Amino acid sequence: MDIRPIRTEQDHQAALQEVERLFDASPGTPEGDLLEVLATLIEAYEEKHHDIPWPDPIAAILYTMESRGLSRRDLEPYIGSRARVSEILSRKRPLSIEMIRKLHAGLGIPAEVLIQPYSLEKSAA
Repeated sequence: MDIRPIRTEQDHQAALQEVERLFDASPGTPEGDLLEVLATLIEAYEEKHHDIPWPDPIAAILYTMESRGLSRRDLEPYIGSRARVSEILSRKRPLSIEMIRKLHAGLGIPAEVLIQPYSLEKSAA
């Protein structure tokens, strides 16, 4: 395969097929070098053409909890009381700026994710 810029979706698909073929190539070999170059080209194309939206703030918190084996109690230093954690995770109360700062600093959840608007559960009044 010639190495050239990936400009179209057809080029992208061809590059992905070539990567699949080369997937087990050893580093430092001509095939390994080709794999590395193609992966870089594919990544650049996908960043430009395949916009991946940020996750919802609550989904990001839940994912972080699950991936790190955290419990609701582990969120209390960042969010507040057990009741407050429950309100946040059940979407009955929005995250405050202070909670966002603490979650970002303490758990490394990107602030860009946490500040996004998200839907709250409508209260039965």
